[in-house]
Amino acid sequence: MTLPATMRYIAAREPGPPDVLALAEGPLPAPQSGEVLIAVGHAGVNRPDCLQRAGAYPPPADASPVIGLEVAGTIAACGDGVTAWKVGDRVCALTPGGGYAEYCTTPAAFCLPIPEPLSELEAASLPENHFTVWNNVFDRGGLKAGETLLVHGGSSGIGLTAIQLARRFGATVITTVGSDDKAAFCRGIGADAAINYRTQDFVAEVARITARRGVDLVLDMVGGDYIAKNLKCLANDGRMVFIGFMQGGRAEVDWRHIMVKRLTITGSTLRASPFARKAEIALSLREKVWPLFARGEIRPVVHRVFPLAEAAAAHALMESGAHIGKIMLAVRP
Repeated sequence: MTLPATMRYIAAREPGPPDVLALAEGPLPAPQSGEVLIAVGHAGVNRPDCLQRAGAYPPPADASPVIGLEVAGTIAACGDGVTAWKVGDRVCALTPGGGYAEYCTTPAAFCLPIPEPLSELEAASLPENHFTVWNNVFDRGGLKAGETLLVHGGSSGIGLTAIQLARRFGATVITTVGSDDKAAFCRGIGADAAINYRTQDFVAEVARITARRGVDLVLDMVGGDYIAKNLKCLANDGRMVFIGFMQGGRAEVDWRHIMVKRLTITGSTLRASPFARKAEIALSLREKVWPLFARGEIRPVVHRVFPLAEAAAAHALMESGAHIGKIMLAVRP
């Protein structure tokens, strides 16, 4: 594959609001040992991207400073030691950064085949959410068939992924959302119950739905005053997993709930997880989740696609919270 000398990418000229994002041009990255270079067709937009743009989530020292944590496209070059993939293979991939660009490098171990019968666009919407949900709901959270999951932000990419996977693996799912339309969508995709937190007290609703037993697992990306409320929602021996703190990481809570109910509290940040952990997640997804797409048992939800040059508008939509599902960038015309 003949490669150009330069590529287009999205640069943030300084930390700030969405309008700091603009197209730029620069050299292609070169794949290191164990990495592949992907000619990117589509890239996903995620909440951590907005945090990085604002200066609140700097990339690791060894990662590309370009924003973007998931892509799909065609492998354009392979670094030394790569045997599982070859030039011309179509893949979707988790990336340590660099996704908002025409070319992006990532470890070969973080790549997955585009699952049948999905398009490249749909496949690009999968890695960040599915790596996150598998790691936190099933590995760290230990969700099992017959248990009940409470997931906040059910209409987000993470939320819709968690709802579908939890249901397909035999759990009951309760979710919170910010509108009746979002509640209806979540119920339509598999949630057993959807609570509009703007008009309902989700703690009281969880108690009612579970006959006061509580839930076995809470997946929380909100933080703030949700932390104390989550503890009230948990059943005995319940678990709470944090993947974000949109309302902050500080809260006044009664920690006696942990002792009385024998609770476990954990959390993780995918980008900072060890290489081996992410490689293990990729293998689990390929074996246990990717076949579900082929059988039509789960599906991606794409809300809107923006051209690469309109990344600022994509970030503004993400921060508005008006979307249901994934916001995507079409990197190539």
